[in-house]
Amino acid sequence: MKILFVCIGNSCRSPMAESVMKSVAAKHNHPDWHIDSAALREWNVGRSPEERALQVLSENGLTSDHVGRQICSDDFCRFDYIFGMDEWNLADLMELAPAGEQCRAKIELLGNYRGKELDKIIIDPYFEHGIHGFRRCFDQIVICCENFVKAHG
Repeated sequence: MKILFVCIGNSCRSPMAESVMKSVAAKHNHPDWHIDSAALREWNVGRSPEERALQVLSENGLTSDHVGRQICSDDFCRFDYIFGMDEWNLADLMELAPAGEQCRAKIELLGNYRGKELDKIIIDPYFEHGIHGFRRCFDQIVICCENFVKAHG
């Protein structure tokens, strides 16, 4: 299984989801799963995740050595699933996806695995003051990743 998480800048939600899914996959004995994250925009290419995201990961016993990158057309052919964090991410991903059969990735909202209709959007915590939004985001991601592995593992 190859999974790519995508958000606008690849500094908060998607690298947190990458770290969480790596942990969940390992816990459920899926060491062969390839998990990565990427951005829709180039703003954070070459940078580490946002400090508050790293702090929340650390609080939960996780780390990230991810270096920000931008999604490319090859990603749609290499990955089985590409998850956007909100409806704008999803719309951008659908627009970027190459036409034709070479695009094998299933593109969807990570929040589809949340289990609650009103809670499908992983809200971008970047512009919030403090760390509360990052913790909320982390909690949402954990539930989604666990449910995805249960459904596909």
